[in-house]
Amino acid sequence: MRQPPVREPLSPWPFVGLVGLACAAFLIGATPVAVGAPWWAITLLALLWLAAMLLAIAWFTTRPRTVAMVPVVLGLVWIATVLGGARFLGWT
Repeated sequence: MRQPPVREPLSPWPFVGLVGLACAAFLIGATPVAVGAPWWAITLLALLWLAAMLLAIAWFTTRPRTVAMVPVVLGLVWIATVLGGARFLGWT
C-alpha cells in the first residue's frame, strides 16, 4: 500500500502580501481626496497596483516571501509619486 503524499506546511507570507496589497489599494484610492493628485497619476498608480496583484497571484506558491515584499515596493513607489508630485509638479 502506498503512502499518501506529504503536504508542505502553508506559508503565511503570501497572505501577508495580499493583505498589504489590499491596504495599498485603499491608499491609492484615497490619494485624490487626501493629496489632490491628478487623474492620470491615480490611473498610473492603479495600473501599477493591478500589475502587482497579478504578479503576487502568479508568485503565490512559488515565491511566498517575495509576495510579501510586493506591497512594500508598491508603497515606496506611492510615496515617491506623492512626494515628487507635490514637490516638482505642485500638487497640493
